[in-house]
Amino acid sequence: MQSKGQAGLELRERTREGTENGSETPLLHSTSVFQSYDYVLVGKLFDDKESEAFKKQENFLAELKKKNFKIKTIVDDDNVFHGFRAPKKIFDKYRYLLKVSDACNWSCEQKDTAPLSTRIRIVHFVLNNTCISSGENLRDLLTKKVFETSFCLHEKKQQKLLRKRWARWTACFQGQPIDDVRKYFGEKVALYYLWLGWYTYLLIPPAILGLIVFLYGLAFFNTSPLIKEVCEADTIMCPLCDKICKVWNLSDTCMYAKVNLLFDNEGTVAFAMFMAVWATVFLEFWKRHRATYVCRWKIYDWCEDEEELILDIVNDPDCEPKVYSHSYLHSTLVLILVTLMLVLIIGLTHALVVFRVVATVLFSEGKWEFLTEHANMAAVMMGAVLHYLTITIMTRVNRKVALKLCDIEKTRSLAATERSFTVKMFTFQFFTLFSSLIYVAFFLGRMNGHPGGYVRIAGKWRLEECHPSGCLTDLFIQMAVILVLKQSINNVFEFAVPWFFSWMKKKSNNLQRKCGYCYRKNCKGTEDGSELCDNCKLQNWTRNYNLREVDAFSLFNEFLEMVIQFSFTTIFVAAFPLAPLLALLNNIFEIRLDAIKMVSLERRMVPKKSNDIGVWTKVLEMIGVLAVIANGLVIGVSSDFIPRLVYRYRYGPCAKDPETTLPCMTGYINNTLSTVQVTDKRVSKDFVPAQLVIPSGHNVTQCSYKDYRSMEDYGFTAQFWLILAVRFAFVILFEHVVVICKFIAAWFVPDCPLKVKNDRLHDKLTRLKEELREKSNRFDRSTDV
Repeated sequence: MQSKGQAGLELRERTREGTENGSETPLLHSTSVFQSYDYVLVGKLFDDKESEAFKKQENFLAELKKKNFKIKTIVDDDNVFHGFRAPKKIFDKYRYLLKVSDACNWSCEQKDTAPLSTRIRIVHFVLNNTCISSGENLRDLLTKKVFETSFCLHEKKQQKLLRKRWARWTACFQGQPIDDVRKYFGEKVALYYLWLGWYTYLLIPPAILGLIVFLYGLAFFNTSPLIKEVCEADTIMCPLCDKICKVWNLSDTCMYAKVNLLFDNEGTVAFAMFMAVWATVFLEFWKRHRATYVCRWKIYDWCEDEEELILDIVNDPDCEPKVYSHSYLHSTLVLILVTLMLVLIIGLTHALVVFRVVATVLFSEGKWEFLTEHANMAAVMMGAVLHYLTITIMTRVNRKVALKLCDIEKTRSLAATERSFTVKMFTFQFFTLFSSLIYVAFFLGRMNGHPGGYVRIAGKWRLEECHPSGCLTDLFIQMAVILVLKQSINNVFEFAVPWFFSWMKKKSNNLQRKCGYCYRKNCKGTEDGSELCDNCKLQNWTRNYNLREVDAFSLFNEFLEMVIQFSFTTIFVAAFPLAPLLALLNNIFEIRLDAIKMVSLERRMVPKKSNDIGVWTKVLEMIGVLAVIANGLVIGVSSDFIPRLVYRYRYGPCAKDPETTLPCMTGYINNTLSTVQVTDKRVSKDFVPAQLVIPSGHNVTQCSYKDYRSMEDYGFTAQFWLILAVRFAFVILFEHVVVICKFIAAWFVPDCPLKVKNDRLHDKLTRLKEELREKSNRFDRSTDV
């Protein structure tokens, strides 16, 4: 028996031909497609021919032989490569069924020959739905390591063309050859890049406007009376935490007050309204942009569910339809499990809050002097690390749970499964990533009580306070970290991991066969023309095998990343006006990064046909609605916009004396503070004497905190209730005005351009005339006979 090493050095070939006449014939009119193989399957070389895995390999290949597939087997060291070429009859059936279908009957693939991208898609479906005698399909065999992997092949000439025109860093500011991407990767990938390019292009107006809002705050950096009042204040503030925190001077937050003004100013309100309307306008113009392309590609009415039905028939003419079904029991179970999953995710966010509170106290009571002095910072940093680990772990858990829920639902088709999985996975990821932001935006510092009545966990640990300059500063910092660090780190890993994986694979491939003896001109550097020799085939297959593996989640992951970014850009944009600018800069490089990765560093994705980005459109519409609600709440509840407005027109110097020469916001900062006597028995139990010592060594008798409370009974003042009423009124008014503007924008911008409608009308008319002409010709011929 020949060893594996000998098998690697001596190329062995087995060619199984299953064509009806027993000889190989051209499958398509194009000679470039003639010599190519549609798909490659890789397995391990088994010495034991009686092993169960070897028998299953042979059984699977025999089933494909029954379907008239040509299979070329080449052994290379420990691996066995099987190249598959489907018979022409399969593609003829596919084109005929397209013609007689309801939704796919005006596809460009009805005439001439099926392009290679379509061939790959059909063969991929047939391979994955071919079962052996035990009932196992290819997915089962891959799971059980009977086969190692499967992939479709890159085309060298098309790869080179795409690298030159698209997949390179120097093309960052050039347009995208969407038609070439569509021909190579299929419509689904092309629509992703079309959407991403359109999204990036329409980010330019909000990026410019957000920068203007930022510069508007910067213009009053040193002249604002609010900043001047903070920087010149000598007000002593109460400790922000137990034991380790001391009283501090309000002027210590001078720099943070200046930063806060950069995003918490009058321009933020207008910008938040603009972004909420922009989200709708973007989607409406995207629908028009998409319609132009899908009409040109002749897939405007394409239905993925119907194509799957066609592929079922092509694979098995005797197949039974997958009937529609619905189970209230399964739906209820899924709803309960989704709810429990969301409760778990929110509970983890609360656990992180509790961890930071408890860790701060434990570090302050520890024996290490450094940790004792920097207990608060250490707790925050450890909380950030745990948060990152939680996100990483929950991303994997979310995917497994979403897939399991789809299995419970028992969706009818692959398209329906994809839609269901997308909604569930996005929902889980949204809560995983946004729970902390929602807590910071709407709960942090608003339920922690006041001196003499602090809310404590288990009666021991005091809840954390907002940043000294305001709660919105915490939200600003988190948004800045997410949009700067997270995107940058993700992009580095997204590019570096596949590049390193490909480099390691190439390095480990010690045996490189070069076509030194091959006299076929077409074998050297090209795949066009006649059949390649076996060495060239193996070299090409190995080159694709060494690339990073792709799966059904590859494109989904790209979409999820961008839609999450869209969420960050719109939902909390009131707290970070620079978010659109950072998203724009990131996306300019993201397009080329994804292109380089797909063309050069990863195996070729299975080209899939679609006329839309699917359920992602509904997800984006939902994000647009959430953006209205969240920005209204951030401005009305989290920011100081409403308190400043009430002070200006009710309590400020301009309200009391319209002829005053003082700025209208003079005294605002002091108005927002309440004072307590630290000698009060109700208050003294919250502080230890060491916390009440100022740097000069004196003990304070009173301190201030940010709230609207009476000094006598610590109850809310009338001003608090007035501000609360105005906050709610503003939120309701803001959301109604923006929603009306969104509806007007959606009505004013039609989903489909008139040119597209007229082109489709002419196409349908031409098609009907052709059908009638063919029918008449057939009738005339039958009459003559």
